[in-house]
Amino acid sequence: MSFEPDEDQQELVALVRGLLNQRADSAANRRALESAERFDVGLWRLLCEEIGIAGMAIPEEFGGAGFTLREAQLVLEEVGYSLAPSPYLGSVAIAAQAILAAGDVDAATRLLPAIAEGSSSAALAWAAPDGRFTPDRVDIRAEDGDGWRLSGTCGFVLDGALADVLLVIAQTREGPRLFEVTDPAAVVREDTPTMDQTLRLGRLSFDEVPARPLGTADPAMWETVRALALTAISAVQAGTASRALEETVAYAKQRVQFGRAIGSFQAIKHRLADMHVQVEVARTASRAASDALAEGAVDRFELAAIAKATASDALEHVAAEMIQLHGGIAITWEHDAHLVFKRAHSLGQLFGTAREERERAGSWALASR
Repeated sequence: MSFEPDEDQQELVALVRGLLNQRADSAANRRALESAERFDVGLWRLLCEEIGIAGMAIPEEFGGAGFTLREAQLVLEEVGYSLAPSPYLGSVAIAAQAILAAGDVDAATRLLPAIAEGSSSAALAWAAPDGRFTPDRVDIRAEDGDGWRLSGTCGFVLDGALADVLLVIAQTREGPRLFEVTDPAAVVREDTPTMDQTLRLGRLSFDEVPARPLGTADPAMWETVRALALTAISAVQAGTASRALEETVAYAKQRVQFGRAIGSFQAIKHRLADMHVQVEVARTASRAASDALAEGAVDRFELAAIAKATASDALEHVAAEMIQLHGGIAITWEHDAHLVFKRAHSLGQLFGTAREERERAGSWALASR
């Protein structure tokens, strides 16, 4: 099976990459990180208004473009490739998809149109105290008295400090459920320092904050939310790994030692070839997981876990090789290598490590026999 983009998808990739190349070079990305929003608001508006990336995987009846997860996957790869800070991963690829997974038509009708046009952003509070996606262990409680009220704390919330729409996994008597915070101003938000500065994480504190439940207490929904998040993260990782490979190959052709470009040495060729294999395997695993989710395949949860594990290992390997083969310039602030390295470690932990996801994939494989 081929996971190469078709003609229309290639045109989408070219449009997204062209705009990002114009507006998201290294200097622009650094300026964006120093702004109050920590991303380029003007660039985000252009991507949403001219290309419509925020509505790619949102159905037309909810204000989206009605494409599939395949198109969203390609956009995520380009966002990863550009190293540009963006609300796309947290707001569109995770939070908006969680609303759809909940199956609550009223909530989707109210919340998704503004997210799809990029005028509103959303964040999902998902993490247990140890930073794992374990809905049964989240530290937020929901009490149903005079309306639902949330109390507790949650860390590791992507874009939680600025999001307009806050979605929260909270404990109820029936089990964990998904809630929409109806008074976001009542939530205490704190920025969390991160290794990867292109990812903005927040800690949210709730003290009897009013909320409304979305959908039902369906345990199966959480596996869908997890798989969507793992696949989206793996796409960003694959895109970033591709950027690291291209920059390293280009440098190996330019850097001269002993009168020859270092890329002409056999040992360097072998290392670059290994990097290429890692990038291609990561991209293929990520796209396979995206296709499986789009089609509702029986092995979609297993493939999502494999994609995250594969992409995490690939990006970590490629990031380390990028620094080694660039030498001293790779550890300077002016070079992008440190951003790749930091992203490799940060995304490698988000929603589960490579080892944890391999164990999960093995469990799914055994269960399906």
